[in-house]
Amino acid sequence: MSIGLWVEKYRPRNLSGIVNQEEIVNRLMTFAEKKTMPHCLFAGPPGTGKTTAALCLSRDLYSDNATASIMELNASDERGINVVRDKIKNFARIRTLGEIPFKILILDEADQMTSEAQHALRRTMERYTESCRFILICNYSGRIIDPIQSRCAVFRFTPLSNNEISERIKYIAEKEQIRIDDTGINGILEICNGDLRRAINMLQTAAAQSEEITNQIIYSVAGKANPPKVREMLEAALDRRFIEARSQLRAMLIEDGISESDIIRQIHKETLSLDLSEDTKMWLVEAVGETEYRLSQGSDGEIQISSLLAKIALLK
Repeated sequence: MSIGLWVEKYRPRNLSGIVNQEEIVNRLMTFAEKKTMPHCLFAGPPGTGKTTAALCLSRDLYSDNATASIMELNASDERGINVVRDKIKNFARIRTLGEIPFKILILDEADQMTSEAQHALRRTMERYTESCRFILICNYSGRIIDPIQSRCAVFRFTPLSNNEISERIKYIAEKEQIRIDDTGINGILEICNGDLRRAINMLQTAAAQSEEITNQIIYSVAGKANPPKVREMLEAALDRRFIEARSQLRAMLIEDGISESDIIRQIHKETLSLDLSEDTKMWLVEAVGETEYRLSQGSDGEIQISSLLAKIALLK
């Protein structure tokens, strides 16, 4: 089974199956019940159900005739003005013969469209409203021009809570008959940051490598720094065991293949939970920020993080 197939396999088929986003789902259900809808703009972080909501709304509206009445495009692949003038315009101007007098065009990654294409799209939306309704999907609504936003009902999706992602992960694990312990689930929650699609992909990748999934497996397949290891390295530095802390750093960089930027981000997270005074934490955060800046300017990662560990060791 190819990685990413579980996302499609467990995608809800109708609006009632969407996780979270209750207020948005209720508003969309009203459209499905009344068999009408305005142009819509779905905005929010990745993996929160925007594309799924658009597909579910379309299925609830058209039932068995959904395939003939829906067109789905990804603007990150086809974002030029010619696509709007040809493919989108030709689809929008032809009326449907079904019960519902309009078709739906789902335009994913709409914030990747050029300004010229968006202005052409605005005119198409205005001219063919009776025969076609548009659902624009984007991560950043600020990149959509104001004339389009003013013509759309805006729905802002929020990241999913840890409880909701955890319940879905357990449900999929049960259906796929894989074992995952609490540390594995916590590892997924730590990395996905409210992105359910990423969480499911991570679960499938881990299941392909191990029959029992723990946080060690999760951080390995994700290529992220393991928080317990980073915390152990910081505690060694705070105890003035600099050589030991540097050895742990080299193990993460060379043996685990963790990038310097991932390590420095995890150091920042762990710094805030250390048993230190507020003044010391502020000094540490400033030092971490300085190190991250130097990494972004192309400095050697191992040298810079080793320097940070040496500064921490000199605190006492």
